[in-house]
Order: sequence, then structure tokens, then C-alpha cells
Amino acid sequence: MMQLKSVDLKKTSVDALIIPVCEDKEIHNLRKISSLIKKAKSLNEFEGKKDDLVILYNLPGIKAERVIYLGLGKLEDINIEVLRAFAGKATKESIKKKLSNILIAAPAGQNITRGIKAEPHFIIKALLEGACLGNHIFDKYKEEKKLKPLTGINLLLKHDATDQFKELPAQVEALCSGTILAREWISTPSNDKRPEQFTESIVANAEKVDLKVEVLDETQLKQKKFGAMLAVAKGSESKPSLICLEYSHNDAQETIVLVGKGVTFDSGGINLKPQGALEDMKTDMSGAAVVAATMITIAKLKPKLKVVGVLPVVENMPSGNAARPGDIVKSYSGKTVEIGNTDAEGRLILIDAISYSIEKYKPEIIIDIATLTGACVVALGEKIAGIFASDDELAEKILQSGQDTNERCWRLPLPDDYQKLLKSGFADIHNISDSRWGGAITAALFLKEFTDNKRWAHIDIAGPAYIKKEEAYCGHGGTGFGVRLFCDLLEKL
Repeated sequence: MMQLKSVDLKKTSVDALIIPVCEDKEIHNLRKISSLIKKAKSLNEFEGKKDDLVILYNLPGIKAERVIYLGLGKLEDINIEVLRAFAGKATKESIKKKLSNILIAAPAGQNITRGIKAEPHFIIKALLEGACLGNHIFDKYKEEKKLKPLTGINLLLKHDATDQFKELPAQVEALCSGTILAREWISTPSNDKRPEQFTESIVANAEKVDLKVEVLDETQLKQKKFGAMLAVAKGSESKPSLICLEYSHNDAQETIVLVGKGVTFDSGGINLKPQGALEDMKTDMSGAAVVAATMITIAKLKPKLKVVGVLPVVENMPSGNAARPGDIVKSYSGKTVEIGNTDAEGRLILIDAISYSIEKYKPEIIIDIATLTGACVVALGEKIAGIFASDDELAEKILQSGQDTNERCWRLPLPDDYQKLLKSGFADIHNISDSRWGGAITAALFLKEFTDNKRWAHIDIAGPAYIKKEEAYCGHGGTGFGVRLFCDLLEKL
């Protein structure tokens, strides 16, 4: 679907040629593109300011039916994310106009590389990512499919650049297809992804790329004494499962475990959530979706690592069988947990998955990702994930990957004195804090108790996992936040 092309615009037919335009500097090294920009800037209504748009039709000298110009603003304000967003907007604009194939003129030359301090590789990758991610439409539940994704997205480059970066389109398509797979899982309503269905879908997709797959069913979870996880699952008629996806390269030097929270619907259990907090709880399996999609992506990209994805999958429902506030359960690690609130269920399934991962896979690094706390959304808003880590180097690499992918993260503290807020008079630990404040911190501290002093990080994506308003390269629904972050991070580890 995506290609790098060096073509003669006089001879190449295309529905639309799309040109990013800088307000104050020349950012293209193709003469024909520069001359086309002059035509647009001769119009009073177009200066190349941020989000300026103008369309010219049937221009002489080229075979494109239309040329779409999109303003980027001044060079000093352009960065990799601006280019990624431009490509997403270009794709969405083309979809709305019911086009099928487009050619995007990639910025090139010293002005752009020096101006945004990025090598051509990163510029091209960002453009491909934005275009591919922007080409996703989630309409499987609509009878009338009003819009269709583009069938062809191409980047216009000089011939030597198409040869130099010829492997990028396939790599980016693998990366973006993983993100889109996570989006699709997250946006799917809970009636179509009960734990059994979600597990079946993950396994089917993992087997397509030859990942090693192991699934522990309810009987095995009971035999192995996953007490905390089973307590969460008790109230639902659907059966829990623990999915383990394993990728291993022959040259791998260490093992990395990714753990993702997979609550396919979170009612809150006996501590039932109020109206307004229930409607989007189909998204509470976002962590598991991201980890599964990451594993599927790296199976295609083949990094020289051993990576294991561990996904505890449950549904949290109230019933006569459901766990109650005040219950004490024995976790997989052997530690007992007093359940103070059945709506603090994500941390319960995560601790059993973490403990099992450490015992079975003996990883050097373990990272969990979860839509864990509303408190993190209060602290950081809906677009930034919270990072908690026992290891400074690991935290810094996650933060850097968040910056590079624009899946932004902010590190929050793990103060020792907050640990006493989780003290229980009857069990080894309480699953909620004695204080109403600092909920994201105490949730992370609860998880830390089960990490066995491993290099560990926790990523709380309660905010950025889902959006209600379309953005440049993501529609309303699941964002897939974390797939690109993890794939970038694995390159850095």
C-alpha cells in the first residue's frame, strides 16, 4: 500500500499530489514542487501558515487531478510530530474527498534537516507513520460505510533516496498495522470481546506470525493458585485466561517481559461504578491489546531480543459469586491481599501475572502497561501516560521513546513513605490506599511489592488509551498508545 517513488509528475497520473508548505523557508529539493508552491503562495488566501489549506485543480505540466497544499507554519515550529500529523491530515482529507491514491511530496534538503534537527530517515518514517495511521477507519458496526481507506499512499522523493530508504515502508506498515490492531481490539464493544472471545482473537493473530503461544485456562489458573486474578474473575460467567506470547531471536542476550492488563469490561464489581464511568469500560483491556499487538509487530520486525508478552484476561462483574470488599485472597506470590475495593481490580490481575512471569521466564526487565487509575488522568490529563520505575536508566529510555514516537510519558515518584498507606491489619497488603490522594502512586507501589527487585517499570495509560474526538492520525476510539512506544523502546534496550 505504501511506497517511496521517484516519478515524472508530467507522466504520472494520481488522484492528488499533496505538498507540505513551510511559511518562511523552502523545504523541498525538487524544482517542480518548488514551482508548484509558488503558484499556491501567489494566492491571497494561502501563506503556508499552520493548517492553511488550498486545492488547485488540473494544473498544467502535471497529471495529478488536484494539488492539495497544507501549511506547516514557520520552520522553527516544525518538528517530527508536525510532519507526522501533516501526513495524517493529508490522508484524512483525501479520504473525505473519496480519493483512492495519493502522492505526498516529502520535504527534503538542508533547510528541513537542519531546521528540525532530524535526519531524512526520521522525516520519511514520520510521514509514512502519519499517513498509514490516518488511513484507519473503524466502521465494522455501521451498515453504511460512507468512507473508504485509501488504496495507495506514496511518498515522492529523489531517486537516490528511494533506494536508500526502500526498506522503510514495510517496516512502518508492520508497526502501524500493530497499532491499528490494538485500536480495533480496544474499540470493539465488550459483548464481542468477552474473555473467551478476546483470548481466541489474540491467539489467532499471534499464530499467524509464528509466536509461541501458551494459554492457561481457569482450571490451570486454579491449579497454579492465581488467587488474586481468580478473585477478580469470580463475578463473571466468562472464564479468565492467562495468555503468554513468546518471541525469541537466536542472538538474544536477555529476556524482557511485557505485562498488559486485560479486563474486557470493568463494572467495578460489588463496588459498582456510577453512571458516566461505565460507558467506556470496554477499553479496560487496552494494556493487553497493546502488549499483544507489540508482540505480533516484533515477530514481523525480528529484533535481536527475547520478549514475552503476558496477558491476564478477565471480566469484572458483580454477582452472587463476586469478590467482596473485605475479602482476603492469596496471590500467586504467596502474599495475601485484603480487597478494600473491588474496583481496584487491575492491580490484582497484574500482580499474579508479574509474579508468574518472574518465576517462569526469569526476565532481566519487566514492564507492565495498564489503564490502571483515574488518578493518573487527574494528574496528567488524557494525552500523557504516567511512568513509575524502580530503575532510572529504564525510565529515561521509556521517556525518550515516548518523545520520539509522541506517545508522551511523564515520570511520577515512588516514595517509600507512601507504602504505609497500603498496610492491612489482616493481610500482607491492602489493594487500596488509606488516603484518597495519590492513587496512581499507591497503585504503582502496590505492583512494586511483587516485582522481586527486578528492573521494572509501570506505564499507566488510563488517559491516552482512548480518545473521543478525532485527531490528526487517529479517529475516535482506541488509540493503540504503547505499540510504537514499546517497539521503539525495544530498539533502545
